[in-house]
Amino acid sequence: MDELLNNLTTYGYIILFFYSLGGGFFALAAAGVLSSLGKMDLATSIAVAFVANFLGDQALLLFTRANRHQMMAYLKKHRRKLAYTHLLMKRYGTWVIFLQKYIYGVKTLVPIAIGLTRYDALRFGVLNLLAAALWAVTIGLASYWGGRSVLGLLEAAKANPWVLPAVGALLIAAMAYLVARAVRRR
Repeated sequence: MDELLNNLTTYGYIILFFYSLGGGFFALAAAGVLSSLGKMDLATSIAVAFVANFLGDQALLLFTRANRHQMMAYLKKHRRKLAYTHLLMKRYGTWVIFLQKYIYGVKTLVPIAIGLTRYDALRFGVLNLLAAALWAVTIGLASYWGGRSVLGLLEAAKANPWVLPAVGALLIAAMAYLVARAVRRR
């Protein structure tokens, strides 16, 4: 386990950079938790994720603008998601650039959809810069503070071995309740 943590400390920022190019939420969350353990630096993790996320979305926009016909062939499989993205863009306007950072399955389609339109690339760049900064700070800090909570839970589990199964059962019950509630609404 110590060797794994040492490897993550050594290569964690590189992994975080490449994972965040595609909008990787989990790598930043893991970096925040590792920062709460003292294995990574929180400010560096947030900065790396911010830069990578910004560059990834900008690259998608520019790639789509340069290769519109090739992207259209790829998007035939994703017409429903693209239509959903366009609905989000009509409903929320420029706020969708901020929202897309947090919605799985849409975060890569928004820059592509904007790349297919005549939306100003400079305006997208400025909004994307702000959105990437907000995303990196909120996810980084939330996972850092959440990591401290998880550490407290693990310490309690060492003293009382029944804590983790009880928390797991509680989570399963909550998920079952939410699923049953969603099925009843249909």
